[in-house]
Amino acid sequence: MALRYWAVIVILGIGWGMSFMFNAVLLRELAPLWVSVGRVGLGALGCWMFLLARGRDWRISPPRALALAGFGALSYAIPFSFYAIGQQHIASGVAGIVNACTPALAVVVTHFWPGGERANWRKSLGVGAGLAGIVILSLPILQSGQSSAIWAVFVTLGAPLCYAFSVNVARQFRDMEPVVLVAWALSGATAFILPVAFWVEGAPQALTAQAWGALLVIGFALTSAAFIAMYWVLPKVGPTNVTLPTLIAPASALTLGVLVLGEPLEISHLTGLSAILFGLLLIDGRLFKSRVPAV
Repeated sequence: MALRYWAVIVILGIGWGMSFMFNAVLLRELAPLWVSVGRVGLGALGCWMFLLARGRDWRISPPRALALAGFGALSYAIPFSFYAIGQQHIASGVAGIVNACTPALAVVVTHFWPGGERANWRKSLGVGAGLAGIVILSLPILQSGQSSAIWAVFVTLGAPLCYAFSVNVARQFRDMEPVVLVAWALSGATAFILPVAFWVEGAPQALTAQAWGALLVIGFALTSAAFIAMYWVLPKVGPTNVTLPTLIAPASALTLGVLVLGEPLEISHLTGLSAILFGLLLIDGRLFKSRVPAV
């Protein structure tokens, strides 16, 4: 893989890890559902700006637009809300580590999905290692008796579970240009979560310059620009390599949480992260493939 493609992969991993830090900043001034509204709304706007600037054909049929609205709610609005709700009670680094369980949960969902790929023994071990990492991460919280934090871990875990289902639902949109798909899906996500936010949390308050900066970064840079970059690099590196940011994002989230936000770093964080990353390597499989020596 060329160095410039490696650079994109690494930047994506670091960037998606940064999103948890920006969530923490936004939650100082915004209710969690409004954090989701801001991210999907600005993310959609960025994708539409890209499509219109490039003169791409963005038109789709009304039934497909409706289907993509549901897909956007599942893939973006609901998981982004879960993360923001959970981060009211747990550190951004912990949320980033929980997010790393996405591939393990995807293996389970895909195994039972009609026409999905069946899990082999190596992937099953990877799922077990990932779940063990969540248990290790949760043990100090359980021992402390913080019911709100325990609840927050399970709410946060709902986000990667949504992703596990959405990667299977996404198969029905394989014929679409990826950026068009994301633009419509993020627009549908916005249409879904905006009235819910008004109903549950009321109108948002005026934001400071710091919050606006965080919102612009998480919306334009870490959502629309990141997905455009991911789909640009996908045909160049292949579907396996494009999953590598999953290995980088949790370490990025944990590091930034400690260095920027001053969050505590505990042994359980590092141990749980190690177990989850080992599970991801098992699921990925490249390090465990037998190599036949050249003759």
